Amino acid sequence: MKEIAFADMEGIKVGHAQNIVAATGCTVVICENGATTGVDVRGGAPGTRETDLLNPSNLVEKVHAILLTGGSAFGLDAAAGVMQFLEERSIGFDVRITKVPIVCGAALFDLAIGDHTVRPDKEMGYQACLNAGKENRQGNVGAGTGATVGKIMGMGRAMKSGLGSYALHIGELKVGAIVALNALGDIIDPQTGEKMAGPLNDDKRTIADTEDIMIRSYFNKNNLFGGNTTICVVATNAVLTKSQATKLASMAQNGYARSIRPAHTMFDGDTIFAMALGQVEADLTVVGLTAAIVVERAVIAAIKNTQPLCGFICYADLNHNPF
Repeated sequence: MKEIAFADMEGIKVGHAQNIVAATGCTVVICENGATTGVDVRGGAPGTRETDLLNPSNLVEKVHAILLTGGSAFGLDAAAGVMQFLEERSIGFDVRITKVPIVCGAALFDLAIGDHTVRPDKEMGYQACLNAGKENRQGNVGAGTGATVGKIMGMGRAMKSGLGSYALHIGELKVGAIVALNALGDIIDPQTGEKMAGPLNDDKRTIADTEDIMIRSYFNKNNLFGGNTTICVVATNAVLTKSQATKLASMAQNGYARSIRPAHTMFDGDTIFAMALGQVEADLTVVGLTAAIVVERAVIAAIKNTQPLCGFICYADLNHNPF
């Protein structure tokens, strides 16, 4: 296995746009030729666009772009800019009168950081497309600009997170993931057992245990946990059907379960899109287990590459490794 950059996979382009002062942004993954795509939504509070279309029983097979955005449901407006960009280039599903770009999307909640009145919009979505190419930046960029983790004790104890990506090249097979990490829970590196991020204790230098806090407050049914949601695109050059792409998205969720504790809560809208570029024959089980690995490592990359923002400290601050 060889590590490669997510955006270096043939057939996709990645673009970001963000407002650092307002702490929000969006990321677009474009496949001009279309990719067979599935989705798996596990969290209880999703904000999504065009996910019904991805049901294997429905008509359209190919997706031309996936939007990952901040701004909660407001941020889904950025998809209009993605559609405009693609339509101008005659990319989309041919309906004879025109070509309709198929743009799916998911949003995370970042309104509690920065300026909540500024959200990704049509202009920002269009700009992300203009920026699309071999874009490999991570951290406070795109959909990860306003991302935070460890919010069970309130935003005053949360830590800064961001955007992470990771990809593997195995023979002719390539599988990669790009993740905007905005989880309620703790981030654990399963390779080392290190707790990398989560709710800060009173000393603001050590990390509490989200699962323990939740279990001890089992009787509390109030939504005191702010806004969360981790959103992701998995891309592979494997040849898959729409049903297989849907299964791949489901298998990739194991990467969340390995690195986010707890994952898939009622306060997260955890969503993964899986794009199959259709270039290499491969066994779905192998593609799926590899997808779980790259999602796990993309989550860890999001934490390692993030810088402090808007008063929120990050992993590097706790490990005396200033940027």
